[in-house]
Order: sequence, then C-alpha cells, then structure tokens
Amino acid sequence: MRVADSSHGVERIEARFHGNAFSPHRHDTYGLGLTLHGLQTFRYRGVERFSNAGNVIVLHPDELHDGAAGTDDGLIYRMIYLPPDLISAVDGHRTGVPFVPDPVLAHEGIRQALGDILADLDEQLSDLLMDDVVMRLAAGLSRQAGTPGKTLTPSARSAVLRARDLLEDRCAAPVSSRALEAETGLDRYELARQFRRLMGTSPHRYLVMRRLERAKRSMVEGQGLAAAAADAGFVDQAHFTRHFRKTFGITPGRWLAIRIPSTEKANPVLSTGR
Repeated sequence: MRVADSSHGVERIEARFHGNAFSPHRHDTYGLGLTLHGLQTFRYRGVERFSNAGNVIVLHPDELHDGAAGTDDGLIYRMIYLPPDLISAVDGHRTGVPFVPDPVLAHEGIRQALGDILADLDEQLSDLLMDDVVMRLAAGLSRQAGTPGKTLTPSARSAVLRARDLLEDRCAAPVSSRALEAETGLDRYELARQFRRLMGTSPHRYLVMRRLERAKRSMVEGQGLAAAAADAGFVDQAHFTRHFRKTFGITPGRWLAIRIPSTEKANPVLSTGR
C-alpha cells in the first residue's frame, strides 16, 4: 500500500493485493477512488459489489465495507479519503453531505476529477488544485445523490463547526457531552443529529478518528505502538488496536508493515480522460 503525504486534510493511497485484504471497517470520510486493474469486490450496505477497471468507487462516511480482489489476477486501485466538511463547504455548509446510493459508478465527471488528484501520488497538492477538484467532486456527488441534502440553519451549522474544532483541538483528551453542549449551545441529542448531517458521522466517531490519525503519524515517525496509543489518548495499546482494526480493517502493525512511501514505486498509467 503506497501512501502519499497527507495534505489539505486528505489522504491518498494506492493498494495492490490478491485475495482478501481488509476485514469489515468504516471511515468518517468519503472514500472516493478508481479501480485501475483487476476486479474490485467489497460488501457495502449488505450487498456484494463489483468494480472493473475504469469504474469509480464512492463510499459514504460511516458505511461498513470490506475489500478483496475478485480474480487471481490481483487488484490495483487508488483512493482519496476526503473529509465530508470539504464537500459541504462548497455550498457554505448550508446542507448536509450528499448520499450516493450506488457505490460503483461510470461517471465521467467524477472520474476526471479523481484522475487529476490521483494520477501522481508524489505531487504536492496545491490550494488551486484542491479547490477545483473538491468543487467538481461535490457537484458530481450531488447529482448522483438525486435528492438534496437536508438544509441546516445558520445556528446549527455554526454549532457543528464549533464542535468539530473543539474535538480536533482536544482529541488526545476526554471530551464530554457536557463540554460540547457548553461550547455549542445545543443539547447533546440535537448536536448529534446536526453533526451527522453535516459531517457524515457522530461526534464520538469523529473524535476517535482524530485520535487514530494522530497515532498513525506517531507510528510513521518511529514511535512504538504503546507510545503512539498513549500520545493519542487511548487507554492502552489493546484499546488502540481494537479501534484501529475496526476502522481500517487491519491491525496497526500490519498497516505499518505494508505502508510504502509514495516515492518508492513508479506510478501506474492513470488517464484522466483529457
């Protein structure tokens, strides 16, 4: 698995494997990708899905899925993990994030946008490129969703964004529902409802993901699993490992072992259709 340097809050990867690779797991981001070689299979919303080379993959935040190669030829695909608030920011956070019911698409607009950001994992993402790609992806996802996201009031939108910022700032420490209520002015249940509409996941899940991201950075920098877990705010290494496997479908040690910096392999040919 090749992993590009994180930039603008997004993660880009290339995965190559045979057989089953990832056990059921979920992210708090959109998983948007391109199948480059082979047959990509995964179970999503209770149905077995299949993607051939050239297809677009759209995984909604917080949706359980796994991952496998469908044939003995093996599988190559590239993905970008895009925070939902980048998509909702395109319309000023006025509506909830779009839900695309079919995770396998032949959508040229989305494919071209993904091609522009995934063609070269070594490329540093500029602000202008990110702005353009996010705008095109938001437009494509909204069209594919078919129904507009639920409108948020300005006060609810502001409250969710304040909650998001607090969770990011204090991710390594315990954060209580009472603290979020005091910060946002919403009761815990209304906040949970509005947070999911805008961010695609719950405040608890969002906090856990920020801790996992912090722990991943620590591991890449050379910290051991126990130290990375403690630094990110997990009770112990076992607690960290359970959350990591539940989120990414593999153990932290396995993730670290198969992770290859993007510069160590040549890029496969990836056409943007232009």
